[in-house]
Amino acid sequence: MTTGLSPADLFGLFTHFLVLSLLAVGGAITTVPDMHRYIVAEHHWISDAQFSSSIAIAQAAPGPNVLFVAVLGWNVAGPIGAFATMAGILLPSTVLSLWATRWGAQRRETRGVRAFTTGLTPLTLGLLLATGWVLAEPYLLDASHRWGALGLIATTVFVMLRTKLSPMWLVALGAVAGLLGWV
Repeated sequence: MTTGLSPADLFGLFTHFLVLSLLAVGGAITTVPDMHRYIVAEHHWISDAQFSSSIAIAQAAPGPNVLFVAVLGWNVAGPIGAFATMAGILLPSTVLSLWATRWGAQRRETRGVRAFTTGLTPLTLGLLLATGWVLAEPYLLDASHRWGALGLIATTVFVMLRTKLSPMWLVALGAVAGLLGWV
């Protein structure tokens, strides 16, 4: 299978995900806006719909949430693309996490470590909101999907704020809405 990407493009894909790995506070999903910018807006390797579908499929599948990175890479350049994106996203974060966990455990009661961990909460929430916007925007801009997408967003926010229902039920609701053509 040919990828259609030059070795330089594959190296660029790998290094971009390498950098994103170090910015992925709260998980790889928080860097989706920049993944979208790089893969869809800047290089046009896949479309908005392919990007959103890649994430939705991977998030619905059992396993770690980071699998969407492999699906994006696969859709960009086949197996070598999946390898490039996964290696890029996993290598630095794994090494840094192992080192930081050991370092932080030895200093967990210090003011600096406590302040750092407290400050990560609003940062992570902001990154997750940006990710939600990138995933929803193509559907909100399309008049035929706008009201269904807004309804799903409103339902999700309400259910998550008011109940302890598993988010998987809302993923299932979104899948049914998509199958029925509502979104």
